[in-house]
Order: sequence, then C-alpha cells, then structure tokens
Amino acid sequence: MANPKKNGSQGSGGINVPYLNAYGNIAKALEAIKKASTPDRFTQDFLAAKLGLSGGSATPIIPFLKRTGFLNGDGTPTDLYKKFRNDGLRGSAAAQAAKTGYSALYEIHEYAHDLNDKELMGVIVQATGLEANSTTARAIGGSFKALKSFANFEDKSPSEEPPKAEELPVTKNRSTVGDGKTPEFKLGYTINLNLPATSDIAVFNAIFKSLKDHLLD
Repeated sequence: MANPKKNGSQGSGGINVPYLNAYGNIAKALEAIKKASTPDRFTQDFLAAKLGLSGGSATPIIPFLKRTGFLNGDGTPTDLYKKFRNDGLRGSAAAQAAKTGYSALYEIHEYAHDLNDKELMGVIVQATGLEANSTTARAIGGSFKALKSFANFEDKSPSEEPPKAEELPVTKNRSTVGDGKTPEFKLGYTINLNLPATSDIAVFNAIFKSLKDHLLD
C-alpha cells in the first residue's frame, strides 16, 4: 500500500483532493503570487527565486496549484491565476479554485466552506476514506482552509451581475443666450400614429390638420 504521507503531499496516491503536509506554504505562495509578476511558466526556479519558497516542503506547491486550477498541466498560468492577482477578482477566483480542487467535498456538501472544523472533517473522511485523526486528513483540512482564507464565496464579478433594464432616452436641448438671461430648455418627443385603413384622402388631411393646429404650433 502506498504511503499516503509521501504520495499524498502532492494530492496523489489515491487521495482525490489536493493538499500539502506543510500547508502553511499555501498561504505564503498565494500571498507572493499577488505581488510577483505573472511568469510565462511557473517553475521551481520561479517559486524559489521570485516567491521565496524553496526546499522539499515547497515542492508540492506546483502540483497543488495545478489541481486547483491556477496552473495548466505544463505550468503556464491560467486565466484563474491572472484573476487572482486582480484585487477586485481575487475573492471569487480563490472561491472558484477551492470548488475546483475540492469538488469531492462539494459533491457531499454544497457549502463545504461554511462548515465548522468538526463538520468539515466529517466530509473529508467521507470523501477520502481516511481516518479522522490521520495526518493526511488533517493536512487536507488545513490546505482547504488555507485556500479558503483568500476566498469570497458571495462575491460576483461585474460580468455576473444581471443586466440593467434599458432606459428610454430623454432628449433635452439647452440653448444659451448671450445677454445673461435664464437659458431656455426644450424637450423633444416622438408621436406614433396608427392611421386608419382608408383610401379617402380627406381623412388623412383632417388628421394632419388637427395635429398641426393642436400639437405642432
């Protein structure tokens, strides 16, 4: 049987959710990602030189970022990665990453991010088959909460807001005069006519004459 601590630190070894045994590095990495420029490829060299995270405990960060949707399989940053670096979209991006990486938990409980520690551990045990007091189960919970700390599950980006009802334009023409008098305001309006079906030209003449006499003067 595979050693879950060895393999599971990268979210493999039969465990269907990503995690780091040193899950404190998740918050450190995400904080650094906010500040560093977006790389062409997210490599171990970038992780060490630009984000300041090196050594064996930092190695699983890249697989974690891939499992949560921040990186493509070849290490190139995704649109989600770029949205996370946007202050206005960071909360919704992190929430999407949590739901992507921890979909197994969300299949059991739609609001896994709202659960207390005991309830969350129950969902983790159900989703993974691990024992609640195992090191791996605790690492999964810690990793999920580390990512969740950046998330806003109620946040909606501007593109998700319902469109506003179209407003009918009101035309206002403001004319100015050079003698200091109060400017005159004019309102424009549109008249729609439903003309009767008739070939009698006298009917049309009467309609347009009435318009001229009462509305157009």
